[in-house]
Amino acid sequence: MARILALDYGKVRTGIAVTDELQIIASGLTTVATSELPQFLRKYLATEDVERIVIGEPKQMDGTPSTSEALMQPFIAKLEKWYPNILVTRQDERFTSKLAFDSMLASGLGKKKRSNKALVDEISATIILQDYLNRK
Repeated sequence: MARILALDYGKVRTGIAVTDELQIIASGLTTVATSELPQFLRKYLATEDVERIVIGEPKQMDGTPSTSEALMQPFIAKLEKWYPNILVTRQDERFTSKLAFDSMLASGLGKKKRSNKALVDEISATIILQDYLNRK
């Protein structure tokens, strides 16, 4: 089986998570500057077999798209054009940043590490991916 990659896409940074080859475990991979995301994906996808990319879908509490969705749509269109053989799936990402912060707190990370927004984004991507796997 091929891996599943997840993105917590943001204006400044994008958190990235990936499954194992059996698609059982979601693990944080890294966080990259969003401006560098196309280069990162090109390099990663050249060396790893990925069948699907799960992208967080930001929604308001009432289920309507959040304002950041408009920023994501052009990237998603490019992604589907660049990698037509890789499925792109959306996953509701409400509360993932809060859950990421709570998990950092529960794991005993110090205040300095908890303020690391890149780590929060990576953990958020992992939560998005795990939620997708649980739904699947």
